[in-house]
Amino acid sequence: MLLPCVALIAPPVAIRAQSLTSDLFRPERDGFLQPQNSPLRRTAGIDDPSPPDPGRDVRRSDGDLRGTSRTGAVPSYGLPAASSAADTGYDSFNRTRKKPKYYPAQDRPKPPPGPGSPPPDAPRPNLSGQLRLSIPPSEAANRPPVAPAMAGNVPGQPPRKRLRTDDDPFGAVGDYAGSFLVKSAVEVSGGYGTNPARLNAPRGLATYVVAPEFLAVSDWERHALVADLRGSFTGYGGSLPATIDGAPNPAPTDIDRPDFTGHIDGRLDVSRDLRLTAQTRLHVATDNPGSPNIQAGLARYPLATSFGGTAGFDQNFNRLQVSAGGTIDRTTYQQSKLTDGTFSSNDDRNFNQYGGVGRISYEVTPGVKPFAEIEGDSRVHDQKFDRSGFERDSSGGYAKAGTSFELTRLLTGEVSIGYAARNYIDPRLNRLEGFLTAGSLVWQVSGLTTARFNADTQVAETTLPGASGVLVHTYTVEVDHDFRRWLTAIGKFSYGTLDYQGFGRTDRTWSAEGDLIHKLTRNLWIKGTLRHDMLQSNEVGSSSAATVVMLGVRLQN
Repeated sequence: MLLPCVALIAPPVAIRAQSLTSDLFRPERDGFLQPQNSPLRRTAGIDDPSPPDPGRDVRRSDGDLRGTSRTGAVPSYGLPAASSAADTGYDSFNRTRKKPKYYPAQDRPKPPPGPGSPPPDAPRPNLSGQLRLSIPPSEAANRPPVAPAMAGNVPGQPPRKRLRTDDDPFGAVGDYAGSFLVKSAVEVSGGYGTNPARLNAPRGLATYVVAPEFLAVSDWERHALVADLRGSFTGYGGSLPATIDGAPNPAPTDIDRPDFTGHIDGRLDVSRDLRLTAQTRLHVATDNPGSPNIQAGLARYPLATSFGGTAGFDQNFNRLQVSAGGTIDRTTYQQSKLTDGTFSSNDDRNFNQYGGVGRISYEVTPGVKPFAEIEGDSRVHDQKFDRSGFERDSSGGYAKAGTSFELTRLLTGEVSIGYAARNYIDPRLNRLEGFLTAGSLVWQVSGLTTARFNADTQVAETTLPGASGVLVHTYTVEVDHDFRRWLTAIGKFSYGTLDYQGFGRTDRTWSAEGDLIHKLTRNLWIKGTLRHDMLQSNEVGSSSAATVVMLGVRLQN
């Protein structure tokens, strides 16, 4: 009690005020300097090595409290700066990110193997539409191993070239013979025809057809060579009588008919703008059933053989193309065998044809190329006079103009129109003339349907007395539809006119055909055909109708 009393009664000491500085405004206790462990200087993820102050309540970025007393602590609200930068986002301290956690059997991302490697496949969505983080085992189970070079996963390997989509998954693949791609096929079918001889009084016979095919295409960087050979033999399971109602049968008793069409085309690339072209061709056939050129009382159809060649060139002058060539053909007829065992000569029908053709075209756009074409020829027969006493030697040709086009790959082809004429040496034979139409169009209606249109005009020879020749026009429309890749339906309709000028006869033909093709494999097809043919003529007794039903198989390679 004594010391306090002494202190109270001691004389007063002079007291002076403390000077005001900026350090006094610092919210710190017991010092003017801000310590390193100040809450205002903390950043997330840094542990404070200094011992905690028991008189302060310091909250860490992770939510823990440093110290046990809240008295005198400065409150802090919200999240401190950069509180989440250690996990994601930008961190100026360049601290190590936390590694992602994966559940068992989950795929781990792999570092890129190096430049030139293909990018990794994107995650595949599952049935619910969400992305899968791992590939299910069923997608890679029970599969044969693939070499890394074939799979394209060798580090640093350039990406492999993607193969072109196969437009015809059931088409013939073919085999390579040297540098030639060779494809072959044969169709064998059988059925029934209600009127195979195209008689006015129908007589039906069972029928069969064997049709082989051969195609060889060169695989060269320059030049080209193509061989296309197609044939057929139509046989019947019986024969027709030699006489009908006491008159000679206008059709042969044996109506089996072969047919062959083949050509070999070659191209020699002399330079970038000059090409030499050549073709050899062969056609073996008979007169069509119902034709007035068929003699009465025949035992079988006489064969007609036509063979020849063309040689020419194609020259480009920028967008202008000039083509020209010379042609030579030979047509011969076999002797006719009659029902009485004798033979009749057909030498008066044999002739040689010499001619030339020229064509000029200009490429307006890459898809449109108009052209003009002119042709001239001369026909010289082996005999000066035919069996009716007429001189059949003649000269003629045609001129036509049109365009070839390609419109967005949906409509492609060529159309033209012109005029054809032929003059004969014999003044009794009138000039044969008429309009010429030609065309070949392909319309890709959809991915499953394709429509085709073809038009053709020919000037044919005839043996009818007084007739100059036959002007033949043919128009065909065909629609192909794929119900499945392995099931195809084909509908075809044809219309034609045959004008025997100078004789007064005019024939009109109609043909409707439906095919159904079941493609079992690339090498085996099954084909069914139903066709109805009609011939209407202004000549009495020359009209006819026939229906054919066929079922067969096609073997191809």
